[in-house]
Amino acid sequence: MDTREPIAFPRPEGKSGTGRGTSPAIVAFNRRELQDILNLYGRMVVAGHWKDYAIDDSPEIATFSIYRRASEMPLFRIVKSPALARRQGTYAIMGLGGHVLKRGHSLPQLLTFFEKRRFELVE
Repeated sequence: MDTREPIAFPRPEGKSGTGRGTSPAIVAFNRRELQDILNLYGRMVVAGHWKDYAIDDSPEIATFSIYRRASEMPLFRIVKSPALARRQGTYAIMGLGGHVLKRGHSLPQLLTFFEKRRFELVE
């Protein structure tokens, strides 16, 4: 077996709106978006503010959740929702209670929210 070949994982079969039994398209972060988010995440981990993350994708939204500890609820969620692209912006930062802290059309511009903010660990 050649270890350089990519591994193809089968997608779970599900119903879509077409009635053909195929899986619906999944919204996910692309490579550039993930690079921007993970660069920010790495800086915050080194600073001691964030400890863990989770990535979730679905047919409607993609979410990057940021945790202080793995056993807690996410401190922040960076959400990509293409359905809102024309109205409020594709990207949003959600806070602890699920309220929207910032929305935008550009992810790098949206991530400046974390650069301006002063983080203090509450133990």
